[in-house]
Amino acid sequence: EVDNAFVDFWNAHRTGDLPRIVPSKERDWNPAVRVRRNDPYMRIFPIRETYLEAIDRANSHVYLTHAYFVPDRALKAHLIDATKRGVDVQLLVPEQSNHVTADWLARRHFHDLLQAGIRIFLYKHIMIHSKTATVDGLWSTIGSANIDRYSMLGNYELNLEVYSRSLAAQMESMFETDKANAEELTLKEWERRPLPAKLVERVLASLSPLV
Repeated sequence: EVDNAFVDFWNAHRTGDLPRIVPSKERDWNPAVRVRRNDPYMRIFPIRETYLEAIDRANSHVYLTHAYFVPDRALKAHLIDATKRGVDVQLLVPEQSNHVTADWLARRHFHDLLQAGIRIFLYKHIMIHSKTATVDGLWSTIGSANIDRYSMLGNYELNLEVYSRSLAAQMESMFETDKANAEELTLKEWERRPLPAKLVERVLASLSPLV
């Protein structure tokens, strides 16, 4: 399916003398592994709905690792609703990414998430580029899409959606390993951040729909 996604993208966007690629494989269905691709050219954006459905089905835990995390209202509400059901929701993001504006826009959500009981871990010293999630020891997704507006509703992105207990166990193990290089952010610490930081978050809030 990944091969075919590349072929479709190439053929839709090739220019000049670049040749058309003929698909060489049958498009088989695999119930355990599904390719989810956002394609602005075709106006299809299933990755966001995949996240919403997985979070909505969660009974035990949701572990998210993202380089950029600027959730829209629905994604944020689904995560908060999950904690109200008793689901352990944990988020791992870089302490500092390579996009300062995205960092500030992510931080404006931290208070609501922490207050709801979501645990936030800040990955230290180096950028973390993972875009992954695993739910209930069964469902996982790995791919190119961050949780932000560009990835969810603008860019061409490709994620694998996998139903596998063995893969989910590996994903959970990697999540715990990554947390060893992260510091947990508490609500008390977050509320003590300097006033200038709070002002910057408020000023940049209007940019959130653009990122």
